[in-house]
Amino acid sequence: MAEESFEDDEVAQLLNHDFIAIKVDKEERPDIDSVYMQVCQAITGQGGWPLTIMMNSNGEPFFAATYIPKHRRYGMHGLTDLLQAVTDKWKNHREELETSGKEIKDYLNQSQQETKQGMNDEETLGKARLIYTRTFDKEYGGFGNEPKFPAPHNLMFLLRYAHLAEDDEALRMVESTLKHMYQGGIYDHIGYGFSRYSTDNRWLVPHFEKMLYDNALLAIIYTEMYQKTKQSFYKNVVDEILLYIERELTDPEGGFYCAQDADSEGVEGKYYVFTPEEIQSVLGEEEGEAFQKYYDITESGNFEGKSIPNLIHNADVFDHFEEKDRFLSAKEKLYQYRLSRTRLHKDDKIITSWNALMIIAYAKAYQTMGDEKYLNASAKAIAFLEKYLANENRLKLSFRKGTAYGEGHIDDYAFYIWALIEMYQGTFQIQYLEMALSYHKKMMEPFYDGKEGGFYLYSKDAERLIARPKEVYDGAIPSGNSVAAYVMFLLARLTGDSKLEEEAEQQLSYMRGAMGEYPTGHSFGLLSLLIEVYGTKELVCVVDNETETEKVCKEISTLYSPNHIRLMKVKGQEDRLTSIAPFTKDYQIKEGEKTFYLCQNHSCQSPVGDLELIKDQLK
Repeated sequence: MAEESFEDDEVAQLLNHDFIAIKVDKEERPDIDSVYMQVCQAITGQGGWPLTIMMNSNGEPFFAATYIPKHRRYGMHGLTDLLQAVTDKWKNHREELETSGKEIKDYLNQSQQETKQGMNDEETLGKARLIYTRTFDKEYGGFGNEPKFPAPHNLMFLLRYAHLAEDDEALRMVESTLKHMYQGGIYDHIGYGFSRYSTDNRWLVPHFEKMLYDNALLAIIYTEMYQKTKQSFYKNVVDEILLYIERELTDPEGGFYCAQDADSEGVEGKYYVFTPEEIQSVLGEEEGEAFQKYYDITESGNFEGKSIPNLIHNADVFDHFEEKDRFLSAKEKLYQYRLSRTRLHKDDKIITSWNALMIIAYAKAYQTMGDEKYLNASAKAIAFLEKYLANENRLKLSFRKGTAYGEGHIDDYAFYIWALIEMYQGTFQIQYLEMALSYHKKMMEPFYDGKEGGFYLYSKDAERLIARPKEVYDGAIPSGNSVAAYVMFLLARLTGDSKLEEEAEQQLSYMRGAMGEYPTGHSFGLLSLLIEVYGTKELVCVVDNETETEKVCKEISTLYSPNHIRLMKVKGQEDRLTSIAPFTKDYQIKEGEKTFYLCQNHSCQSPVGDLELIKDQLK
């Protein structure tokens, strides 16, 4: 529409004569996007981008659509015709449009207050498992038909469910999807990282745009799969994703940029594809031929006459992960060649919620692999957010070139609290847990609906739109309400605070109806149901020095034990921990010893000093 209409003189004259045209960046104003996307879905039955809205000066919409061509074609109204028709109606029958706008506004506000009744928790989990099984692609992994999206939070739920319910088939669905995605062209085998989605069912031809949040969430699920299986393939993918983030999307001060475009020089995918001649010119004949065979670079190509490197037809792809990648040097040469051949545009906005997801990915990678560079990256990113995007625990939405924009939304708070909890779980530095609790208080007061339940997308003191939505559906990223429920349960179990537990239960109660109706559309929300059904295990480690803390932390953090959270009581921080988690007051530090208290369902086992015994119980 930008090329066909908004840059067109004829359309511009029509717009500027009778309308005020406003173009919205949905990443900078997700509140506006959310409200008017609901309008589009209510009016047309579907949504999508570009999103076109016509409204009065009060923001009340009377027309919504997605793509509109300049002139009528294929049964679609043309924008020029629509503009003239709306102008005529506005001048001669304005009351009809005004009435329509008010009715839509009333409908939106009423729908926000409806609370649906759900089935019981076990039935909801079982329904989700059944839907995933029915839609699973047994040949190439993933769910449903093309276009195929990675949807890592689907896999996070299935992996946890597989572990807690001892469901091997659910585990195989996760394993197949993660391996087939890596084999396809949706994964950049030269410069690493995942593209947005695949246009085909084999994960071969992607929409080449790379998003920070996709790669953060995928790094998390590949890390968790490595925890679960200890297969080096998964660790290798995590290392490569994080190398991509470091090289391409990391600000010098530690924040993370949000995306790279799909196009180079106006052509989608040009940056990523190769011909056999290019490969041989960079690598030489012998190494070039081996690389072409391994990565499917052919004369005929697989994308508009050129080749997207992939491993779909390579049956031996997973055999080499126990040893050094034999094409590591070749890929680095091709990466440097690709950079010199053409460049990608980078969206250098730094978005708070997406940065929080990236911090979680780095923190989990550090917990699992113990690599200090991952800890340093996550700590540096937190310092960046605190410096530029936080002011007295109130978060801003985004940052670019020295300026912070917008007031933070529920996603920003919930995701950042999750990041701070993961940092505490990986380091046991008490300040991260203190920060998480502080941001939780800042999240509750301006966002929570104490009457009907749930969190509003934007705070009560932000700019008021025609509706104040509460997003529960987990789309490309988990919803703020889903993550809020999850972190509220974690904080409640970490602190033993009954008020926090009650708040978490209320939040889950608010979400149950929507989850029961469409569980696979609320896959991250289901993580809280797993906590409710299977409970949590709280491990309190009591040690007398920080050296011992680090050793214990590294040993326990490598385990895949969902719904397991850890506290560390160490000399010098006893009072700070006791103020947060009063139940730890009587757990005495004994010089030269370490003691473990494993608790479940609000009761604790007898203290033990054997770490191996604790690890067995957590498994």
